[in-house]
Amino acid sequence: MNKLMKSSIAIMAAITMVGCCSECKKEKCDDKKCADKECAVVSCDKQAVVVDNIMTRRSVRDYKDEPVNREQMAKVLECGIYAPSAMNMQAWAVRVVDSKEFIDGVTAIAVKQNPQLMEQEGFRNLFRNAPTVVFIAIPEESYSGEFDSGLLAENMMLSAWSMGIGSCCLGSVIPVMNSEEAKPYLERLELPDGYKLMIAIAFGYPAGEAPTAPARDASKAYYIE
Repeated sequence: MNKLMKSSIAIMAAITMVGCCSECKKEKCDDKKCADKECAVVSCDKQAVVVDNIMTRRSVRDYKDEPVNREQMAKVLECGIYAPSAMNMQAWAVRVVDSKEFIDGVTAIAVKQNPQLMEQEGFRNLFRNAPTVVFIAIPEESYSGEFDSGLLAENMMLSAWSMGIGSCCLGSVIPVMNSEEAKPYLERLELPDGYKLMIAIAFGYPAGEAPTAPARDASKAYYIE
């Protein structure tokens, strides 16, 4: 067995060991003020919870019509902007849209540009039928904006998943938003001067079961001795 295969097996074994979230356990409260009461606290393995959230997150493409609760979305945004960024420049601008009129308007433009979209099974809007969309923009001249926006996006998607909110990164949306026909919608995002759209993310409550994860190629990650 070569080094590459051994290293890959070792990494996958480690993932298997920590990939399953241990159940949270109720423990007796040790607060003296609660000594005479039926009181319990919940103790969780933080590492297992975090790893489980990462390993179970899936890209969702089937959502309920209900927009994401704005209180929950505020927490998702907070988690996003706490992502690391080069020199802590936070070179991003984030906009949330849960207006059906906005989403349907952009969808109409996209369908006009590409009528074949309507042939997709269950098609309702351009954003994978999601009722809430986040647009992330970065400075046109930023040397780290692409990486920073990716980190921000992943933070948002993982935090959303922990709240039962699905998500999906959308690359094909950006050319539509940048088209002349969609200019009024792009202007409504009120992006800072010199910024360009980088990522759009669909958010919503999943309408069905999470899809099965595609197989990963473990040989792409290994130790160098």
